[in-house]
Amino acid sequence: MIAREVAKRYSNALFLACKEKEILSEVYEQLGHLDNIAHSEKAFLEFLKSPRITEKDKKSFVATILQKRVHAIIVQFLNILLEKNRIKFLREIIDEFNRLVEAARGIGRATVISAMQLTDAEKRNLIDKLAVKMELKIKLEEKTDPNIVGGVIVITHDQIIDGSIRHGLDLLEQSLKKARVA
Repeated sequence: MIAREVAKRYSNALFLACKEKEILSEVYEQLGHLDNIAHSEKAFLEFLKSPRITEKDKKSFVATILQKRVHAIIVQFLNILLEKNRIKFLREIIDEFNRLVEAARGIGRATVISAMQLTDAEKRNLIDKLAVKMELKIKLEEKTDPNIVGGVIVITHDQIIDGSIRHGLDLLEQSLKKARVA
């Protein structure tokens, strides 16, 4: 939970600063590359998170490696994360920043989890309903989980809609446990 709160706070600050300087698209793209590096090169983030390496050495590394490759605001931002000991949340911050940029562009993210892959018609229907509800164009990510038995679970940025049969059975079980038998 703390990761989400930290990500919201820092990504919002970066988003507002980039919006003010009119560099949202550039920073969005560059942070995407940085996130790919953080994901594929585990040593990069491990180095920045390491308590054995001084903050000064980490900042020097960031300046040396990134200064000519990314916008100065990203280097400044990483330095703030290092100073505040928040670098461990970098990937979550980037993800939340991306969500903010996408929302500003009229795009909303949703993840659907179902027992089996949805048909094209089911996906289109779900996307249409979510687009109306969220008032955004929907970018849908699909996942399958046979444990939910049937139905779907939809996760948006701020809401979980559990329409799975598993959830319905759990609710029924709770209701039956509370019922009095005469």
